[in-house]
Amino acid sequence: MRGGQPVAVVLRPLGLGDLLTGVPAIRAIRAAVPDHRLFLATTEPLRPLAELIDAVDEVLPARELEPLHWPGRPPELAVDLHGKGPASHVIVADLHPQRLLTFDSPGYPGPVWYPDEHEVRRWCRLVSEGLGVPADPDALDLALPAVPPPVRGVAVVHPGAAYPGRRWPADRFAAVARHLADAGHDVRITGGPAEVELARSVASAAGLGEGCVLAGRTTSMELAAVVAAARLVVCGDTGVAHLATAYRRPSVVLFGPVSPALWGPPLRTGEPGPLHVVLWHGDGTGEPWGAELDPALARITVDEVLEALPPLGACRDQGT
Repeated sequence: MRGGQPVAVVLRPLGLGDLLTGVPAIRAIRAAVPDHRLFLATTEPLRPLAELIDAVDEVLPARELEPLHWPGRPPELAVDLHGKGPASHVIVADLHPQRLLTFDSPGYPGPVWYPDEHEVRRWCRLVSEGLGVPADPDALDLALPAVPPPVRGVAVVHPGAAYPGRRWPADRFAAVARHLADAGHDVRITGGPAEVELARSVASAAGLGEGCVLAGRTTSMELAAVVAAARLVVCGDTGVAHLATAYRRPSVVLFGPVSPALWGPPLRTGEPGPLHVVLWHGDGTGEPWGAELDPALARITVDEVLEALPPLGACRDQGT
């Protein structure tokens, strides 16, 4: 209780894609406890985007698998949206909540974890079974950032990914970027501060100027705004793909070690057809954290990506 109001704490201190795939479950928790103040425990870099989730009242800074600093009274409800075992369960259990919701593991009764379940549906099922409320896996939309996009109506090419195993070769991204520019798109290469050189190399090989490189020049909110206003997104299995899903922007997503059946974009209600094209030649046995390019990702050719691109006229403008 805080000031007499019951509190719910939800744990999800992971990456951008993890945060966005957890949004439907977070919304279902809000529906289950509408009178609670809902705290989302996530990483500080994700705070601005977490605050775009309409179900969240307050962000609680957290680090992966580290104890939470919780100065208040024990929450009425604590939910582990982080993992399947005691390493994350204990973090929410140590808050001494009146109610605790986790997947089943030794000492923690709860719904059963299924390894072949899509990430969005997995957490929706946890909340639905555990709290007795419907959870809509389609509820992935994110509020628009308050900041204006630095550019609008561009084709976003995002060559980076958290691990080398999920990074399609830079020269192939450059070939796609060059094709998009030749087709009349305004192409921008995005990325985080650590991906500036990668983005520059892609832009240079594509014959694009330095002004086309947005990597390292946008905040997380500005990057979200760029994606929300984009005509098209081309990227690997990374957080930007989930932003394209959240903002319903056309995308081509390249998968390698991880099956899109577990993490891929869904066909969503209200969309005129598949907005998101997934390319994958794997068998689900790759290493998501691999230090070398995954063989399945390497099998995706430039021609396949070019064939998957929607026509210029089919890429709908957003907010114009």
